[in-house]
Amino acid sequence: MASIQDLILNAVKGSIGNVEIPTNMTNQVIGGLSESILGGLTQTAVKPGGLEMVKALLTGKQAAATSPITALIGKIFSGGAAKKLGLGTALTTALVGLLPKILGNLSGIFKDQDGDGDVDLNDILLALSGKKAQTQPAAATAGGGLLGAATSILGGIFKKK
Repeated sequence: MASIQDLILNAVKGSIGNVEIPTNMTNQVIGGLSESILGGLTQTAVKPGGLEMVKALLTGKQAAATSPITALIGKIFSGGAAKKLGLGTALTTALVGLLPKILGNLSGIFKDQDGDGDVDLNDILLALSGKKAQTQPAAATAGGGLLGAATSILGGIFKKK
């Protein structure tokens, strides 16, 4: 299974075709959008109720066009990568305008990762961490697997292991 980072990267690559990006900046723009999306999802996930918001967006229950996560990602990209790359206002606006389509392409990426028959917090954490669930008794998965996945994600956020 591809990691969420790979899925984001593929969704970005597949969506920017109609936007005129200077050839020498394409990889930086793709990287900036991908990092902004992952950053917005991660920032939202660590807030109270944030995992439910991420789950709703990435399971298709919340439209990307109206999601506050999409707006956050647009702000992250505009204030970060776009500014660093010196992208003009028109190009930045066009790229931010693609975010609902990109996020819509990610709809459905959260699936039952741990084999318990539903999409829950553990599945989201496993998807965000890019790890596969280990086969364990249900009680161990609910505690150890969830804790391990949360530790991995938070360690990645704070660049610690």
